[in-house]
This record gives sequence, C-alpha cells and structure tokens, in this order.
Amino acid sequence: MMEHILSLMLLVPLIGGVICLLVPAQTARTVALAATLIDLALGVVLWCNFDVGGARWQFQESVPLFQGFAWKLGIDGIALLLIELSVFLMPICILASRSIEKRVGEYMAAFLLMELLMIGVFAAQDLFLFYIFFEAGLIPMYLIIGIWGGADRIYASYKFFLYTLLGSIVMLIAMIWMAQEAGTTDIPTLMEYDFPVEAQKWLWLAFFASFAVKMPMWPVHTWLPDAHVQAPTAGSVILAGVLLKMGGYGFIRFSLPMFPEASAHYAWLIYILSMAAVVITSLIALVQADMKKLIAYSSVAHMAIVTIGLFSFNTQGLEGSMVVMLSHGLVSGALFLCVGVIYDRLHTREISRYGGLSINMPKYALFFMLFTMASVGLPGTSGFVGEFLSLAGIYKMSSWVAFVAGTGVILGAAYMLYLYRRVAFGEQKNADAAAMPDLSVREWLMLAPIAAAVLWMGVYPETFMAPMRSDIAALDARLARAKPEGDAHLTAGQPKAHTEEHAQEGGAH
Repeated sequence: MMEHILSLMLLVPLIGGVICLLVPAQTARTVALAATLIDLALGVVLWCNFDVGGARWQFQESVPLFQGFAWKLGIDGIALLLIELSVFLMPICILASRSIEKRVGEYMAAFLLMELLMIGVFAAQDLFLFYIFFEAGLIPMYLIIGIWGGADRIYASYKFFLYTLLGSIVMLIAMIWMAQEAGTTDIPTLMEYDFPVEAQKWLWLAFFASFAVKMPMWPVHTWLPDAHVQAPTAGSVILAGVLLKMGGYGFIRFSLPMFPEASAHYAWLIYILSMAAVVITSLIALVQADMKKLIAYSSVAHMAIVTIGLFSFNTQGLEGSMVVMLSHGLVSGALFLCVGVIYDRLHTREISRYGGLSINMPKYALFFMLFTMASVGLPGTSGFVGEFLSLAGIYKMSSWVAFVAGTGVILGAAYMLYLYRRVAFGEQKNADAAAMPDLSVREWLMLAPIAAAVLWMGVYPETFMAPMRSDIAALDARLARAKPEGDAHLTAGQPKAHTEEHAQEGGAH
C-alpha cells in the first residue's frame, strides 16, 4: 500500500464523490464524512512512514501515459505538511456544512473533488500534471461559491474564476518553453536545472502572474473578500485554509529553486507589493463591519508576511513562511468556522448585531479568543512561531523592511482584538443575540481539533519543522549562489556577479 499511498489518497475522494451523486442527501453527508476521514487516516499513515532526514523525495510513483506526459507523484517534507493540512481540514468542512439543504449530493461531491485536486497539487511531480491539478481546483470552488453562496454569489464566483484563470494562462506558456528547453517535465529535475538568466526573468514573471493571484498579493487580491463573503462557511474555510497556500507552494517549488537569479532580481518587487499589502489591507480590515470581510483582509496581510519571508533568502525566512502558512491555514479556517457558528443562529455577519456573547456563549467565546490570540501571534500559539521566524529572517535581509512587516503584527492585534471586544464583550443590546445557545456537540468536534493543533504547533513546533528542515536547507543552498549582497535586493536586485556568469552558461546540473 505504501508504494501507491498517494494514488490511494486521490482515489478515495474520487470514489466518495461519485457515490455522493447517486445517493440521498443524508447518505451523501455520511459518505463524504467517511471518505474524508479515510483520507485523514491515510494522511496519518503517510506522516508516520515519512522518513525525516531520509531521501528528499519519498513515496514516488511514475507511470508513463503518453509522450511527454506521465503520472508522477511524490512528496518531500514541504508537500507532506500541506497535504496533512488539507486532509485535516476536510472532515471539519463536511461537519460545518450542516446548513446546506439544497443539492446536498452535488455539494459533497464538489468538496471531495476539491480534496482530490488539493492533494494532487502538492503531490504532482510532472510539470503538466501539476498544472492540471492546479487549474482544475478552480472548478469545484467556482461551483461551491456560485451555487451555494450568498446573494451576490454569481458576481463573486465569476470574479474568482477569471482572476485566477487569466493569471495561469501565461504560466502554461512558460511551462511549455521550459519542457522544450530542459527536455523533461520532471519537477525534481527542473528544480536543479540552470536556465539562462535572461530567460529566467521572463519565466519568473510568467509564474508570478499566477502565484500572485492565488496568494493573493496586493493589488490582485480584490477577488478574495468577495469570494469569502459569498462562499458558504466550509467554502471559506478551505479557501483560506488550503487554496491560498497553493501560491506560496508555487513560489517554493518553482519560482525560487528553478529561477534563483530572477528571484533575486525581482525581490524588490515582492517587498514593495508585500509591504503595501501589510499596511493597506490591515487598515482596511480595521474599518470593516462584516466579520468575514475583516478576516479576509487579514488573510491578505498574513500572506504578505509569507511572501516577504520566502524572498528573504535565508533559512529563518523560509522556515518561518512555511510555519505561517500552516498556522494561517488552521487559524483562519477556525475563525471562519467561528463566524459560521453564530451566522447559523442569527443569519447575519454584521459585527454590530452581536455583543456580550461571552455571557450566553462562554464556550464559544473561549474558542474564539484562542483563535484571535493565535491570529495576533500570542506566544504559545502557532501564530507566534511563524511570525517570529519570518520577521527574524526578514530582519537579516533588511531592518526597515522588517519594520514595515512588523507593523502588520501591531495592526493585526488592533483589528482582531477590536473585533473580539465588539462580539464577545460589552452590553447585550440585541435580545436575539443574547438568546443564542452555546456550542453543540458537532460544533465542539469542529473547533476542538483545530484548537489542539494550534496549541501543539505553538508549544512544540519541532513536530512540524523537522519534516521540512532538510528541504528548506536544500532550497537555501540553491538560493545561496544568487543571494543579493548588501541592499541589492532593494534596488536593482542583481545576483552575485560570478553566479550570473555561471548561470548564463545554461545546461542541466
């Protein structure tokens, strides 16, 4: 089984999704939950059998399909962690979908298809297989927003689809050129291939067009608040929890190792856009009246910390960015669940309609406080570990960039604590909000596992950092030859001179 465990993890949601289309609504819920729990169990098996410190690529499968294309799967420690995040959140999403009453079978099938495609993105080792999984992920999320979303769901779903699709067309053209230049579509081989520096710059921009939208980076982030507000609760959880991480994964897997000199050349662009995102979206979050919009804008600010850390060209920044992605996947997903819990009771996300919930919903207020503190970066929670490492790595590259990025932590505390005070504390002005019951057993089962993971990562992060440490070290070594010196990354972004001459020779390692 271990030889084909990745294919098995793709097969389970596929079979479950087909069954969901053929059975009654209540049975479809059971089947979807069972399929996601089976994949979670397989994820635990995958984690337990992953050899930390062993071969870089493990659980590899390769089946040639036709000329230039193969079914190639395999993972390293970075992909392992993102797959575990995906299979961990999916059963929680199914539990959170109790309020869905129309076309339940199709809804569950869409979520299972989403799980298949997310795992495929992180496990694919063929260039075009990755592209298929990467782009196909648009389809189920487009349907989830467009069919089961809010009043403006059609507008939000089209905006989401067009933004993300248009960015990826240029990436496909770049992939075709890369395959012809290197003579292979094998991703591990391409990660070690030395593309000419001038070609790298164009290729980097082509991939950036796709990954920047997926993150999303400012100013191409405007689809995200609309998508979050209109999506059902579970859709927001998986969108913030996993789909946004595909952009960061793309930078780690493609942009940085395949185009190191171009990454150094364009580091200034990443810094400018990310610093603008940290400040601007945090200030926008401060004035939001809708809880989902506030959390959506906070996601853009957190992802900006990720991009700055990734392009800090040092181990701390790279490791910190990965931990921020994992932490944000858990915390933002949990915050959207917290919004969904009270939305199901009162059917409004307006912050002003609540207040004093700690009186009648103390258990809910406790969970909400934990996730708020984790979002702020309180020591002992997952948010602290990632932000501390990222800022340490950024500081090594530039103190003033670290200063601007650090304002995101301060502003994050402002808007998250302001949100929590208005929702959980204060006077209960609305009788309907004061009459809401506390958490049900189902809601406990949704929130408690995420709370445990957030505290686990905050208290003992080594569990999550050990699998990726050797992969981060390999990436850091690859980037060392192009690492900007002094303030070069803030101006022209030129790589080391002797490295540029070497890279211009081209050719495989």
